[in-house]
Formats: sequence, structure tokens, C-alpha cells
Amino acid sequence: MNQIVSINPLAYTPGAICALTPLAMIGQAVERGAPVKTLEKLIELHQHWETSQSRKAFDTAIAEAKAKIPVISKNREVDFTAQRSRTHYRYEDLAEIARTVGPILASFGLAYRFRSCVEGSLVKVTCVLSHRDGYFEENQLAAATDETGNKNGIQAIGSTLTYLQRMTLKASLGLAASDDDDGKAAGTAVPINADQIPELLALLKSVGAQKAALLRFFKIDALPDLPAVKFDQAITMLNAKRVS
Repeated sequence: MNQIVSINPLAYTPGAICALTPLAMIGQAVERGAPVKTLEKLIELHQHWETSQSRKAFDTAIAEAKAKIPVISKNREVDFTAQRSRTHYRYEDLAEIARTVGPILASFGLAYRFRSCVEGSLVKVTCVLSHRDGYFEENQLAAATDETGNKNGIQAIGSTLTYLQRMTLKASLGLAASDDDDGKAAGTAVPINADQIPELLALLKSVGAQKAALLRFFKIDALPDLPAVKFDQAITMLNAKRVS
């Protein structure tokens, strides 16, 4: 007599199958007595995997944070006349940027800090933007000390330091340039210093270049108006003329 057997299919639970991570693979390899070279390869794979995962988490956090960051209020105003031309613009200071973005970044596990150093008359600032999973990115800018307005040495460094902190933080967060109307600040708030002017004049003479052409290129009235952040570009351009 034939017997009817009822077969009940196993229920499938989505997500029940888990991907084998490099760390789990290392554990299995150790249990099986894998050779040292195999373990080294697996450890290297695990390190790459962790870096990739933390980078993805960082990118996701940045994207989500940027979606929450509002237009930053421009709470400072600059208005003065120099070289027969008026300079007038508004900008947001570092405190206003920090007040606006700080809580938002923190809510997505992001934080920033600055490293700085002074080399001669050049101030360098690095903004380090990091995520709680360990991934971080750096953005560095440099400029000459701000010698305008009869500042003493410490004040000249402090002015440039604050300016570069603002710029590196905004660059690290990828804030659109169209949101920033103080582009002139790179030239008016922090121009080249007195020591750099003779250097440019000497190089102009050495390569046989016309000062007027340089002024037209950078859209300035006189060499003292050259933005400090454009100094290296000017030197490179003039040296390139020597080579050509």
C-alpha cells in the first residue's frame, strides 16, 4: 500500500543569509590552520574592506549633513577704499559658520578640527573633517600673513589664520562658491606682504615681463593689491615665461 508523504517547504526569511566578512574569513582560516601568508593576505583584505566601509559611511554622512545645512548668515561687513577703488562685501565669520554647521555635523557623526603652522611669512592651515567610523579627509590652504591695518606680528598671523580656517572648513564641506560673496577677501583682507612685492618686481624684470600685463591678468590696480593666495600662481606664471 502506497503511503502519501507530505513535504513542507522550508520558509525563506529575507536577509537570513549573511555575507562573509573578511574578519569572519580570518577566523575560519585560523581554525583551519591556514599558513601565515594566507592570514597576511586576509588581514590586508580586511583592512581594505574596513577603509571602504568607513569611506562609504563618511560619504553618506556628508551628503545627509549637507542637505540639512542652511544658507549661512553673512554677519560681517567690510567697506573701505584703497588704491582709488572701493571694496565692499559681506561675509560670514568663523563663529557663525561653526554655530550653523557644528550641531548638524555632530548629529551625523562628523567633526572637524584645524592644524596650523607658520613658515616665515606664510601661514598654513589644514582642516581635518572626520567621521566617527574613523575615516577623515584633509583640506589645506596657505597664505601670507595679513600686514594690512598696522597689525602687529601676532595680529597679522591671527587674521590670516582665521581667514584660512573659514576657507578650509567651507571647502571641506563643499559649500558652493556661489554662496560666498567675499571672494575679494582673498585679495583685500589678505594681500601679499611687503617682502613679496620686491620679489615679484625682480622676477618681472628678470623674465622681461610687463607689470601691466600681470595687473590686467589678476584684475588689480597695483602689485600690493595682489591676493596672497594668488602669489604662488603669479610666480609660477613668470617662471614659465622664463622657460618659454
